[in-house]
Amino acid sequence: MKTYSAKPSDVEKKWLIVDAEDVVLGRMASQIALRLRGKHKPMFTPHIDCGDNIIVINAEKVKLTGRKLTDKKFYWHTGHPGGIKERTMEDILTGDHPERVVIKAVERMITRSPLGRAQMRKLHVYAGTDHPHIALNPEVLDIASMNPKNTRGK
Repeated sequence: MKTYSAKPSDVEKKWLIVDAEDVVLGRMASQIALRLRGKHKPMFTPHIDCGDNIIVINAEKVKLTGRKLTDKKFYWHTGHPGGIKERTMEDILTGDHPERVVIKAVERMITRSPLGRAQMRKLHVYAGTDHPHIALNPEVLDIASMNPKNTRGK
């Protein structure tokens, strides 16, 4: 018996759409990373991009558990003396680019390699409900209904 190894021509890539409204960020990101890599498919091959294309809408309405909204801080340095900066998760979600929270959460779950970068190019995140991929007829991936812990109320 031989181990099956998928070829790039064998891979069928679907388009999936995820509504992030009231869904817990980490739980959603882990499911998205799993599907971007293609680990949910029986033909998964580690060195081939087997994953699906994923569209995330309502990224600004994602939820976090505990006090992460106010206590989780991101630091960076400008390179100048005394140039340490910080921003809370709440600042990012209410700022100009709330979709970056979802992108970074998924990016940190994907391998840092040329294959991982190719897989990240298949992730499309939008802050609101509008997206330009309607013509592709994406299937709905309902992460909220997979587990009761995946959602947080108002």
